[in-house]
Amino acid sequence: MTTSGFIPTETETPRMPTAPRTSLPAQACDSHAHVFGPYAAFPLSTASNYPPPLAPAELHAQMLATVGAPRGVLVQPAPYGSDPACMLAAIAASAGQVRGIAVASADTPLATMQAWHAGGIRGLRFVEMLTPAGDRFAGSVGVDDLLQLAPAMREAGLHAQLWAPCEAYAQLLPQLRATGLTLVLDHMACLKVERGVDDPAFQTVLAALRDGDVWVKLSVCRVSGAAPAYADLKPFHDALVAANPARLLWGSDWPHVRMGEKAPDVGALIDLFHQWVPDAAVRQQILVDNPQTLYGFDQAGR
Repeated sequence: MTTSGFIPTETETPRMPTAPRTSLPAQACDSHAHVFGPYAAFPLSTASNYPPPLAPAELHAQMLATVGAPRGVLVQPAPYGSDPACMLAAIAASAGQVRGIAVASADTPLATMQAWHAGGIRGLRFVEMLTPAGDRFAGSVGVDDLLQLAPAMREAGLHAQLWAPCEAYAQLLPQLRATGLTLVLDHMACLKVERGVDDPAFQTVLAALRDGDVWVKLSVCRVSGAAPAYADLKPFHDALVAANPARLLWGSDWPHVRMGEKAPDVGALIDLFHQWVPDAAVRQQILVDNPQTLYGFDQAGR
């Protein structure tokens, strides 16, 4: 529990999902979501660039139960900075069913990262995306810190999760590969649908995925505005699945910060995933086997 920080005066209410029409496989994992609050117990570390949602661990657990996903992965939102107390509490309450991705600056001690790993943290997130105003998200940490942290991250058993523009990976990937860290790219590598599948930036990511150099999260709502069908995104999704399904994860991105009334229904996103990935064996791989491997879930169901 954090005793000091910023308590937002304006919050958003997350959209809760409907149950999907299609059932998820046993031990399916939503590999990208966030928790916020309660703010009296877990105030923000810094003033947010956006009205944060009130989305505590209990609401996240309710969301997972509604859609039939026993497992989840929480990603530290930027306004919490490098204080993972809110997320660690959610992990501790999950009976081993939730893992986390934290944020750390270059001066974070190895012992701290090892303690986080013991508490269910499996990676650190680094952000090169900017706000619509062109600023860094308050509380975020960039790739420069990753390069300094890499040796300690390897020792602590943590991977690197990246949220960066797709066009940045041509420059970033050689540096990132050299760290020896497992690399996970957020939000379908933040591809640009208007540039088409043949966009050199997307092809760079696709080649890295095909070679097994990166993992990619299939989270559709951040890279397409064509909800709810996201038809413009399907060729990219198909290309990623064809390239290397053994390095893909699925994530809802709940509670969909900064999306307001445009926030999607997670149940509908799951139904869309079933439509786009009709092969049950591939769905099993993306929803169960891959997150079990990457995040270290117990094969017995914990």
